[in-house]
Amino acid sequence: MKVNFKKLNANAKVPTFGSPFSAGADLYALTNGETVTFNPGETKIIHTGLALEIPEGYAGLIYARSGIANKRGLAPSNKVGVVDADYRGEIMVSLHNHSNEVQEICDGERIAQMVIAPFLAVEYTEVEELTDTERGTGGFGSTGKN
Repeated sequence: MKVNFKKLNANAKVPTFGSPFSAGADLYALTNGETVTFNPGETKIIHTGLALEIPEGYAGLIYARSGIANKRGLAPSNKVGVVDADYRGEIMVSLHNHSNEVQEICDGERIAQMVIAPFLAVEYTEVEELTDTERGTGGFGSTGKN
């Protein structure tokens, strides 16, 4: 599958895959040569300089990169960003500093990864009763499994 993209800035970097079997393509920071500083607990929007044309029936899911999330505490603030197929604006990543230390992002640094994934279009239908299951209404921790 091909996903068309447009560079909104000549310095934008094309998403890349770390290996032939990577599910997510790395997204790169576009900070125009600036270093972005994050205080502990701070969230900032980081530009990529790219717009995508995601095919109908698919979404771009933006996840943390394990390296900067585990080692530096920088991860998407909304945990998983969702880019809809009809969005044509710039892809931006809302990064949050979960660590207790000041962190920095440099121009051209890998900041997140995007997985293009299919989804099911559903229609929500109101009913008077739902079918019963063995679990029923048991919520958090109700199955007794870790």
